[in-house]
Amino acid sequence: MPKGKKKVKLTEEQKIHQEEQKMLLQMEMKKKKEELLMQYLKDKHAKEEKFTKLNNLIINDRWRGILREIKGKEIKADIIVLKNTFDRIVDQKDEIFKALLVDIEEAEEQYIMALSSHLENIDRFIKLQKERLQNFQLEYDKDLCIVKKEFDKEREKMLSMYGAEMNDLADIMYAMEQNFIEKEMKAKSDFENLKDEVRNKNLEEKHSLRVSLESKVEHLWMLFNQTKAHYHETTEERKEAFEKLKKKDAKSSEEIEKQMRKVQRIAELIGNLKVKMAYNAKVNEEKNRKLREEKDKMRFVLQGMKIEMNKLRTTEFEKLTRLALESNDAINKLTRQRDKGVKILKLFERCRKLETEREKVLPFYPDTIKPEEVEKAWQDEHIPCNKNLQKMMDEYKPLTNFWKRFNKVLLDKRVLIMEHSLLARDNEKLRYLLKQYLDGISVSSDVLSQTNPLFMVYNAHTLEHAIDLNDPRVKKSKTVVSQEASLIVRNILA
Repeated sequence: MPKGKKKVKLTEEQKIHQEEQKMLLQMEMKKKKEELLMQYLKDKHAKEEKFTKLNNLIINDRWRGILREIKGKEIKADIIVLKNTFDRIVDQKDEIFKALLVDIEEAEEQYIMALSSHLENIDRFIKLQKERLQNFQLEYDKDLCIVKKEFDKEREKMLSMYGAEMNDLADIMYAMEQNFIEKEMKAKSDFENLKDEVRNKNLEEKHSLRVSLESKVEHLWMLFNQTKAHYHETTEERKEAFEKLKKKDAKSSEEIEKQMRKVQRIAELIGNLKVKMAYNAKVNEEKNRKLREEKDKMRFVLQGMKIEMNKLRTTEFEKLTRLALESNDAINKLTRQRDKGVKILKLFERCRKLETEREKVLPFYPDTIKPEEVEKAWQDEHIPCNKNLQKMMDEYKPLTNFWKRFNKVLLDKRVLIMEHSLLARDNEKLRYLLKQYLDGISVSSDVLSQTNPLFMVYNAHTLEHAIDLNDPRVKKSKTVVSQEASLIVRNILA
């Protein structure tokens, strides 16, 4: 056989162990390879991230430049547009300011003209008011004279009536005094009789009371003796109790002396404490003085603030009261104006109901006088035309329709008054004729003593005699006949 190493035969366990070691070595090699691979990949990923960040920064920097240029162009275009719009708005505002200045000048001129006309109207109204006051003063003086005369007459009447009444009262007083004296004498006699009767009754009652009181005194004396004996029996036990209390008093006096000693010790301690308190008071006196000074300063400041606050409160209260009074005045004025307006509206509605169809269709009659005729009349009368008067007339032109209606109503009223007077005259004539007729029919001594009225009905002088309007046969009835003014005017003018 050749020389060399000899192969050792391994057992199965050793083979299995060897295979396991090989497997472990392979596993370790794989782990190392994987770890190296992972480390390589991590390094590569970190490098790529660095490069990406750097590239992003470069790209963002370049994009910022591009975006700045674009944004600058856009902002320049917007600025140009805004500048144009601003210039246009400024021009518009300048035109508005110019127009406003022109309007202000015109308004000032109108204001000056209105103010001058207003002042002229006020002067005219003041003159009218003065004339009116003078007329009222004259009327007042006349009325005062009349009232004084009436007062003097009434005073004389009252004095005469007063003298007559005083005489009557004196007679009545004398009669009453005589009656009173008689009654007084009678009352005195009755009083004396009653006095004697009461005295006798009092003596009898006094005697009976004396007897009853003596019996009661004897009974009370017996009761007193009995209570005295009972008292002596019951007080023995109380005497023994008094002696025991006396002994207790002696013991309590000893205890009081001990307590007094303790009190003296406590008083000494209190004195020591007072000394310490005095020392502490001296130490803290400066602090207290400073605190008092600060307190006085604060009190002075507080008083000043209180005074200011009271002043402000009074001023505010005065303002509030003034505001309340002014508001109440304004409310009262507004309520008066509102009531006046409501009253006017109610009157308008009432008048509207009483209007005829013609007045509803044509409320205002047409003007019959032309302006040319007015100017001609002014020239014929040689009256110079006043500018202020003409201006005032122009201002009151809107009230022409109102004055038309007012004049129409006033004319209707005058026509009604004239119609009423004519009808009243005719009525009196008819009543007088009726009275004459009734006197002619009736037969009496008064009628026979006078001329027969039947033969004088148609004589004119009989109508002028006095008429007895209180006669119930011809007394005027209280019924009132109402008729529209327009119908009466139409009947008169027809």
